[in-house]
Amino acid sequence: MSSSYAVASKVKDYSQLMKFNLTFMVVFSSVVGYLLVPGVEFNLVKVLLLFAGGLLVSGSANTINQIWERETDKLMARTAVRPLPSGRMNVSEAVILATVTGLAGIFVMGYCFNLLSALLSLVSLVMYAFLYTPWKKWNSLAVLIGAFPGAMPLLIGWAAGANDLSLGGWSLFAIQFLWQFPHFWAIAWIAYKDYARAGFKMLPGSGEPNKYTALQAAMYTLLLIPAGVAPYLLKITGSISAIVAILAGVFFLYRAINLYRKNDVPAARKLMFGSYIYLTIVQLAQLLDKA
Repeated sequence: MSSSYAVASKVKDYSQLMKFNLTFMVVFSSVVGYLLVPGVEFNLVKVLLLFAGGLLVSGSANTINQIWERETDKLMARTAVRPLPSGRMNVSEAVILATVTGLAGIFVMGYCFNLLSALLSLVSLVMYAFLYTPWKKWNSLAVLIGAFPGAMPLLIGWAAGANDLSLGGWSLFAIQFLWQFPHFWAIAWIAYKDYARAGFKMLPGSGEPNKYTALQAAMYTLLLIPAGVAPYLLKITGSISAIVAILAGVFFLYRAINLYRKNDVPAARKLMFGSYIYLTIVQLAQLLDKA
């Protein structure tokens, strides 16, 4: 009983290090990018391989992120229970996990798909783990830096299916790139005290949750409305998904304007949940309405 508990505990710790819940959403985006490539048909084996490669690469990046932040994680209530700051795992074990999963994920992408998707996976991992992560302590441009690897899964998926970086892939990348600003700022607004305690600078301007931050978030949600139509104009998706993207964009914009009006945590929480609703609906609509 004790050995099975130990195994379950270790699996749970690895899952926390690799942030499987968050990673699932990231990998889903890469599958969307892959399946929207003209001529690519649904193939369960290929989709599962893409999932595996994406989970391994994203898991490696998340593990490196937690290695970097193990001391600051001790200062935040929601992260103090993670394996490294709580002392349940040592740094050497985490480094081995990050190395093995990162190399395995890049190998899966290169061997099962193509070198371009493997190279993009490597670039995404390096940008997230070694640029975005330390940058959070320097200034709020970290959100801009993090938006690149954050949107890269769609480009990786597109490259896996098309073996190129054509406009279709970039149009999908643009949507997720713009989406991340209101998404991250909403989270940073909610967790402002925790982030400030750890020395993370995630909000624009003065770095405090205020109307300037809300206005910035609203600007990016506004830009998402025309960006959401781009895949239709490029004949990747049909008109129904374009209409859905406009309606979802208006809903997301409304939530951002509501944050500007109310300037409080409940409105920021609504914007955060609104960001998940927006991305899920738009990507499902694109998949179901592929041209």
